[in-house]
Amino acid sequence: MNEAARQQMITQQVRAGSVLDAEVLQVMAEVPRERFVPQAFRRLAFADTAVPLPGGQEMLTPQVAGRILQALAIGKADRILEIGTGSGFLTACLARLGAQVTSLEIRHELADAARRALHDTSSSNCEVLAQDAFAWQPPGTFDCIAVTGSLPLPDTHFQEWLAPGGRMFVVVGQPPAMEAWLLKREAHGAILGTSLFETCLPPLDHAPRPDSFTF
Repeated sequence: MNEAARQQMITQQVRAGSVLDAEVLQVMAEVPRERFVPQAFRRLAFADTAVPLPGGQEMLTPQVAGRILQALAIGKADRILEIGTGSGFLTACLARLGAQVTSLEIRHELADAARRALHDTSSSNCEVLAQDAFAWQPPGTFDCIAVTGSLPLPDTHFQEWLAPGGRMFVVVGQPPAMEAWLLKREAHGAILGTSLFETCLPPLDHAPRPDSFTF
């Protein structure tokens, strides 16, 4: 039953979202998504929906997860930073594509659950840190950065952590108009941005927000 639903997810959601990279499709088919879904919502593991997580959070839909993986064009030697672990499913996919993943999750409950799921699915080349990304100091730079929550306002904070040639996926804006971007650091240091698609993600905790209008 799970295998049929998994293949349907790949063909009818991920591929339908213009995710055609063969390696990405294979990884998403191999990582057992149902192992990262809270028990109460296991029936929704392969559905085209943002599955609820503790703390009012939600999983990325399969299509958005696939688009992130494809956009980052991850290489086997890449050092990857994920900002917002959530369930850990995207973390596991990133780990299979790259060399090492560091994932930051501000909510301890989510971090603990993701660590268990990653251990149970033999995802050994990744670590989950219970950290606020806006307060964390990285030990170095990264080849890929996946920001899984949105930034209500453009912010260059995480761009500084990109190595030359590095790529970052980030969603910027406020509902209902948010835009996914791929940012690349050129060898000489300049950041080039490419608009990818429109989507809507919950904002990162502590992300800068516009001032509220008052009379």
